[in-house]
Amino acid sequence: MNLLSSCFLSRPVSLQSLPPHLNISSARIQDQRPQPYLSIRPNETKRQASNAQIPPLTAFSSSIGATVTTSLLDTFEDIIHNFIDHPLRPAVDPRFVLSGNFAPVNELPPTECEVIQGALPSCLDGAYIRNGPNPQYFPRGSYHLFDGDGMLHSLKISQGKATLCSRYVKTYKYTTERSLGSPIVPGLFSSFSSLPACIARGALFAARIIMGQYDPAKGIGNANTSLALFGNRLYALAESDLPYTVRLTSNGDIETLGRQDFDRTLLANMTAHPKVDPASGEAFAFRYGPVRPFFTYFYFDANGNKQPDVHLLSLPHPSFVHDFAITKNYALFADIEMRMKKPVEMIFQGGPPMVSDPNKVARVGVIPRHAKNESEMRWFNVPGFNPMHFVNAWEEDNGNAIVIVAPNVITIQHALERLDLVQNMMEKVRIDLKTGQATRQPISLRNLDLAVINPSYLTKKNRYVYSGVGEPLPKMSGVVKLDLSKGEFQECTVACRMYGAGCYGGEPFFVAKEGGKSEDDGYLLTYVHNENTGESRLLVMDAKSADLDIVATVKLPQRVPYGFHGLFVKETQLNKF
Repeated sequence: MNLLSSCFLSRPVSLQSLPPHLNISSARIQDQRPQPYLSIRPNETKRQASNAQIPPLTAFSSSIGATVTTSLLDTFEDIIHNFIDHPLRPAVDPRFVLSGNFAPVNELPPTECEVIQGALPSCLDGAYIRNGPNPQYFPRGSYHLFDGDGMLHSLKISQGKATLCSRYVKTYKYTTERSLGSPIVPGLFSSFSSLPACIARGALFAARIIMGQYDPAKGIGNANTSLALFGNRLYALAESDLPYTVRLTSNGDIETLGRQDFDRTLLANMTAHPKVDPASGEAFAFRYGPVRPFFTYFYFDANGNKQPDVHLLSLPHPSFVHDFAITKNYALFADIEMRMKKPVEMIFQGGPPMVSDPNKVARVGVIPRHAKNESEMRWFNVPGFNPMHFVNAWEEDNGNAIVIVAPNVITIQHALERLDLVQNMMEKVRIDLKTGQATRQPISLRNLDLAVINPSYLTKKNRYVYSGVGEPLPKMSGVVKLDLSKGEFQECTVACRMYGAGCYGGEPFFVAKEGGKSEDDGYLLTYVHNENTGESRLLVMDAKSADLDIVATVKLPQRVPYGFHGLFVKETQLNKF
């Protein structure tokens, strides 16, 4: 095992190359001193946070007894993986999930990149940052793509030059597991495969808590899904925990400042997809869970101060709500044909924590953005509408109708277990708030997801959508431009850029040109990986051109694994952190 561990220290390794019977106990991916875990609040300064005194994990953390205890508990965990929870389903088998460009990489300090094609426009001075899973240890047993530790890949651009930096979000989970030398927190999407395994893992994790190895009150999340910028703070997010505040230094490095509870007003988890109104600066969010209240809505004012919770008790069951949308006056939530299992079901039924429910009628909930309670919450049945992500929404007919643009998951039964079998259809849904009638209109037959718009058009009627082409998901083989102004029942694709054989990207991000005169006057940014050569690049495309022409290509000094969501932060905004 020591020989294997030493091999893994120097480079990322695809688990497909390992014998199927081999169990990896605690192979470390990179070796660097961890930054201390911090918990800060909005009124604390950066200097105060950086000077905080961090108590030791436990009083005996450096003693021989602690080492023996850790080794004993790790042995029990290996027994669970090798004898109780075996064999693994393909969706949670790390030999498949972490193969190819899904394999983790080491942290990369700020490193200058080469612009190998074209030139970087001046309006891109700032940083393009994308989040994604990157487990710091190879999993002991089962592993789902959504369970990896969050790593931010930031490309800082200044005066035509680019600098790449890849850093873990230093969550409490990350720093604790690093200090112990092995992964100890059960994965939310991979640990409930059977009743015996669930009981064994639960008992083992409880033992670690009792022994002082872990304090779940400090968070169990991995901050691996997205980023959000509001209240002059940048956050790394995952919907299983509180946000983590991060910042970019002047040389392009990434620092984790701490877990954010907003002056103790946010005590539970929060969505990874808050919506920031570009006009008001307010941020709107929610959380969901397996116990009552199953769903809670809230928002932050323009200064980042959290407002009181609104519990939506009209949601009678634990539902799976990953994303939502806002208009000028409303917040919109989709109660899709999928639900979150109750804790008892997770224990006795096993399998993934979320399952499709064919007996459920999909519906959309509409509530005023500044509602004080759920008395004004209204639900509208929209059969067959199952969006995991939203693109945009706006109001029409003097506020009497709402229009939603979103990729609808047609094969909802595969949403978490077989991402390669997921089929989406981009749709425009119109809900008449007076009559309650809802209509669905397909706008593209391609398998599209991870779509974006010009951010300044959020909550407004927009014309253009830019979406990844999921062929196959979760990788994106290209990007398309949709024109929503086309007539009903027409394919709305007006431009397309495919990356080529063996080349895949992820979510694009739209950056408007300075002084741009039209909605599509800007650039698309995305990381693209060439599986034939093993190289990753940043592509900059002209969002207005007929073929999404490549304006600039940046060769990256290290592979960037496939990930989830990102954003672009202008240089003027970076200086405010």
